[in-house]
Amino acid sequence: MTGTAAAKQFFNLVIVGQQGRLAYEALIFVASLRAMSPNFKGRILVAEPQNGPLWSKDPSIRNQPVRDALTEMGAEIIPFENTHFGEVYPFGNKIEMLRALPKGEPFAFFDTDTLITGDLMSVPFDFDRPSASLRREGTWPQPQLYGPGYTGLWKSLYDKLGLDFESSLDMSQPDEYWRRYLYFNAGFFYYKCPHLFGERFLEYALAIRDTPPVELCAQSFDPWLDQVALPLVIHSLGGDRDALPQGLLDGTISCHYRLLPLLYARESDRAVAVLEDVTSPNKIKKVLKTYDPIKRMIYQGRGTKARALFDRANLPRKEQAIRNHLKSNGYWMR
Repeated sequence: MTGTAAAKQFFNLVIVGQQGRLAYEALIFVASLRAMSPNFKGRILVAEPQNGPLWSKDPSIRNQPVRDALTEMGAEIIPFENTHFGEVYPFGNKIEMLRALPKGEPFAFFDTDTLITGDLMSVPFDFDRPSASLRREGTWPQPQLYGPGYTGLWKSLYDKLGLDFESSLDMSQPDEYWRRYLYFNAGFFYYKCPHLFGERFLEYALAIRDTPPVELCAQSFDPWLDQVALPLVIHSLGGDRDALPQGLLDGTISCHYRLLPLLYARESDRAVAVLEDVTSPNKIKKVLKTYDPIKRMIYQGRGTKARALFDRANLPRKEQAIRNHLKSNGYWMR
């Protein structure tokens, strides 16, 4: 399938929304999509975890103005049940929600803390060849002094799951350097069928969590489990790190900002302009202002003040350093 044909084909867009910050982020995401990608004709699905034994508090969106604003912009709120993760590992929502999506229909998942900044329909998705976000740091694994290195740690997982390890490597990167090994951020991913992807994702995540290879005995899977399983899923389904042109997603078309203080601190002038433009209409402003971090960062100007603390041409190399600088100056909110 050519890139042009892939980009023009129908696909569903899905995010996870639940009570609290994610519900408001979902509203900003949908507003930015509608403003920046008006030709998107697919369904916008807000997957909503339902109350159950794996939650101490009901995670569903109980804020009616937020629900109304989402549906008025054409989003559909679809429920799903947690059977394996829930409150102890909320990142598992992006795994468990996939079975609630329409079977056999191409999908693209985005984290709610994402801003659409360009025309999503210009992205040449090939839904037969899955991929995910490459905007990541070398967060996992953390090789121990006397334990296996990156090769031994990653290879143990490929061997456990019956996958070919050698073909996953980026041979242009040095041995034992984290970029040599297939690793994604789970901020977005896509495939031709959410059920096929979701079943594989759940199978691999549970296998890693419940019966990890002995080589991984000193490694932590919280909060990294989804990002450990994701490259194995993508590799097993014929995907790779180079399935999309660089510079579109996590570039000119989307911005995975993670938290509003980080958006103001490090993202482009374009991203800030889009954020402030799509949140300015009174109808959406009235809803968003009920959430204090958004009210203070966007509408009371704290974001602009936080932005002035940083030189975006010379940002700290590690995200933690940016967070620490925001915190020490009183601009950290979530």
